[in-house]
Amino acid sequence: MNNPKMLVDRTALKMNRNRAVDSGGYFLHELAISEVKDRLSNINRDFQSIAIVTGLSTIWRKAFPSATVIEDSENLNLKRGKYDLVIHGMALHWANDPVGQLIQLRLALKGDGLMIAVCLGGTTLNELRDVLIEAETTLSGGIHPRLMPMAEIRDLGSLIQRAGFALPVADSSITECLYKDFYTLLHDLRAMAETNVLINRTKNFTKRSVFRLASELYHRNFSKSDDMVSATYEHIYLTGWAPDPGQQKPLRPGSAKMRLADALQSKETSLPD
Repeated sequence: MNNPKMLVDRTALKMNRNRAVDSGGYFLHELAISEVKDRLSNINRDFQSIAIVTGLSTIWRKAFPSATVIEDSENLNLKRGKYDLVIHGMALHWANDPVGQLIQLRLALKGDGLMIAVCLGGTTLNELRDVLIEAETTLSGGIHPRLMPMAEIRDLGSLIQRAGFALPVADSSITECLYKDFYTLLHDLRAMAETNVLINRTKNFTKRSVFRLASELYHRNFSKSDDMVSATYEHIYLTGWAPDPGQQKPLRPGSAKMRLADALQSKETSLPD
């Protein structure tokens, strides 16, 4: 059962995304789109019916003009068994029920259809989390939830299996970005609609002293030689196929017809007792 403190305020999220559209805050989505296209280019299949689930439709529709673009609501407006490719584009980390989202994607796929989901992962903005926690603990004696908790790759990998996908794969890529200063990073996050929209977020203005100390800590701990500060973004990519009787199946244990040493043309040695 979801922790109410960690649920997303969908109204606030939509307002943030409208701001992102106005400011062109597509940097993280551009990285995701480039990687998704690269992965699709390595699959020997021509996808005819494509659906994309995303909160920022403009850039995804431009990248996949023939696709049907669906808003990432809790109940996705996807037709059952219609698509041979479904992409969940940079919205899964905002889902209150990520397993439910993945199950809906599987049900929308034809047999042996492909699902690719990309979202931000647990190491994203670890620097910012650290300095905000330290600054607020030092000045206020406690902390408020300021950044959305994001799942680790091992957790998301297990979700694909729970959702019923075949041949599940989860992997990630890390991007280090440089910013002029702490406040430029905050401005960029607002432009990308990646700021705090938790239901139980603090509704009061944060004291300036908290941000001043956080800025000092950020420059002290995460500055580079050229006086820029670094921020980490992790994209996690989830891939799975809708089950189908004609899919490739893993071999049964013990069914191999030759030894691994023979296949590798190497000498087999026994381990000591």
